[in-house]
Amino acid sequence: MFTRPDSESILEIRGLVKRFPNGVTALDHVDLVMKRGEIHAILGENGAGKTTLMNILFGILQPDEGEIYLNGEKVVFRSPLDAINKGIGMVHQHRRLIAAHTVLENIILGHPNTGKFIDKKKSRKEVEELCRRFGFKIDLDARVWQLSAGEKQLVEIVRALYRGAKILILDEPTSVLTPPEIDAFLDSIKAVSKEKVTLVPFVTHKLPEVFSISHRVTILRRGKVVKSLSIAEASIPKLAEYMVGRELSFELERVPTEPGAEILRVEKLSALNDKGLVAFKDVDFVLRQGEIFGVAGVTGNGQQELAETIMGLRKPVGGKIYFDGKDITKTSVLDRLKMGLAYIPPERIGVAAVGDLSLVDNVLLMYYFEKEMSRGGMINYKLAKQYTEKVISEFNVVAPGPTTKAAHLSGGNLQKLILGRVLLKTPKIIIANLPTQGLDIAAENYVRRKLLECKQKGISVVLISENLDEILQLSDRVAPIFEGRFVDILENINLRKEAIGAMIAGGFAERGVNRA
Repeated sequence: MFTRPDSESILEIRGLVKRFPNGVTALDHVDLVMKRGEIHAILGENGAGKTTLMNILFGILQPDEGEIYLNGEKVVFRSPLDAINKGIGMVHQHRRLIAAHTVLENIILGHPNTGKFIDKKKSRKEVEELCRRFGFKIDLDARVWQLSAGEKQLVEIVRALYRGAKILILDEPTSVLTPPEIDAFLDSIKAVSKEKVTLVPFVTHKLPEVFSISHRVTILRRGKVVKSLSIAEASIPKLAEYMVGRELSFELERVPTEPGAEILRVEKLSALNDKGLVAFKDVDFVLRQGEIFGVAGVTGNGQQELAETIMGLRKPVGGKIYFDGKDITKTSVLDRLKMGLAYIPPERIGVAAVGDLSLVDNVLLMYYFEKEMSRGGMINYKLAKQYTEKVISEFNVVAPGPTTKAAHLSGGNLQKLILGRVLLKTPKIIIANLPTQGLDIAAENYVRRKLLECKQKGISVVLISENLDEILQLSDRVAPIFEGRFVDILENINLRKEAIGAMIAGGFAERGVNRA
């Protein structure tokens, strides 16, 4: 356990309130104290108010009530520039870097001391010294588009520290990182903390990380602080209970079932990525009725392109796809939807849902082509509203109403809506690509239970995940993928997480064990 140092208060929040025009009170008289040099985890379900709170601390939003004190002095942040000038930096969940520029250019761009002319030689020395001080290893001449997700994360941290941040806000810092990148990132966080920089990381859906790096933890629920305690006083079940307001069961029972009839067959399938390079090659597998087929791998090994190709969103360059014995290799996405294929993509806003459209319109994306929903070119909005209300009710979507814009929902509630509109349709196959990515522990648990229920209904699932615990918890068979190829296809009987982890990292020592 990482022991908290004795340190004085650096930031105090008193009675913070934030209301939005849609009637949602995101923060309800929040009080919070942070100590100098500590790592303070802010936990809560999706929609609990965490990001709103941090956006206020960084000057992106202004509170309706309440006060903020920095080093004992009352402060008002009208913009992020005000926060930066007071020593607050923020690393956003979605990277805010310029892909075509170098790492060095991204770090020094917009620095208040650069003036009209940038002395890149001087800036390079300063940044190199900063990296040496914290033990960061990064190529300052690399273009951002060439970096991994973990390296981009590090660039954002270095940029904030270069601007003099003494309080560093990290919004969902590990949500898109691979397991090795997470380990390196947590080491970086500890190094920064030792320099008396206060860190506020969000690790809401990865509670073990809270215990590995945090000194204190504060839990928000529905905009209110329900508990603040030292990490020595905490446990995973206790934190989960504080987050959701009830005892949460982590036990999920995957009932082994006899394989049903073949529903999907993929033969020698190959496709290219967006850069024109081979994403995956010669993939073979059979999916049976009522089976959860887990594809385990680190992002970038072809699983995203595989999902898109099966759904018809990406054209293959070789191989065949058969659905219920019919060749659908060249069939349109719409026809695949009508046949009973459904897709849950990892990008909720922009791919799965349209942020500026209402929940009704977003549910319609799965139903507009149905005869009962569309006649003579006219949409039956009364029926569409009924469908949406049913999804909201049956899948516990917390929203003001069906006319709410999708962008106003938290990540967990939007994922419930996306899952609900799919399951309400009762498809034959669901391709679930990173279905719990970025969700809090309660929403994650909910989605996993719903996927297990699919088995009982005879719905087949292709589950694509980086979370090996999730893969082993849900899947009947597991296909580790590495560099665009299935390493093996294994029956999920006494499979070890370490063995699968070695396979997705390129180590094939366990290859051939339990082959399906």
